[in-house]
Amino acid sequence: MTTANKITILRILLIPFFVVEVLYYEKTGNEGQRIAALLMFAVAAICDGVDGYIARHYNQRSELGTILDPLADKLLLVSGVVLLSFDHGPSLGQFPVWFTGTIIGRDLVILIGMAVIHLTIGKVKVRPRIIGKIATVLQMIAILWILLKWDDAWLGRWILIWTLSAAICTGCSGLLYVWDGVRQLSAHPHSLASAPPRKPE
Repeated sequence: MTTANKITILRILLIPFFVVEVLYYEKTGNEGQRIAALLMFAVAAICDGVDGYIARHYNQRSELGTILDPLADKLLLVSGVVLLSFDHGPSLGQFPVWFTGTIIGRDLVILIGMAVIHLTIGKVKVRPRIIGKIATVLQMIAILWILLKWDDAWLGRWILIWTLSAAICTGCSGLLYVWDGVRQLSAHPHSLASAPPRKPE
């Protein structure tokens, strides 16, 4: 249980509190609860970079960390995107359906692909790419932008820019993961077509 993993677990523990604060803000309109949700999400997003920095620079990479870190990212982002995809009326902004569909669709494809590779090969090699990290950062910014609740028309255009950029990067990273998965399957002996048995002469 390294320091990096403890920070990752803290990120996961913040997620249900973030969700509850957003739901209560929708019902009560109490600005304090919106600020609390905003701070919890911001802390969890910042800790994403902190635990990665600690793991790299202090040699704290571990098998547990390779599981917990992406899990924490997915739980935080999916919960935030799905929560802000519903119509909250005047309380909060709303993500378009295509944005939510892109993010959830990519994650489902990756999850199914990992399951297929695991059943076929037995070991899944995940190759992180910079475009995937950019997609994660853009998704976090888009969620924070809605929680900040800036009503200015010029500022409002930025949320469309962030969501569109995040969706493009998310889709591209998903295609690259699919490409890596196909290469892993193609390179494995189990994926080669076996020759039919020869008939005895």
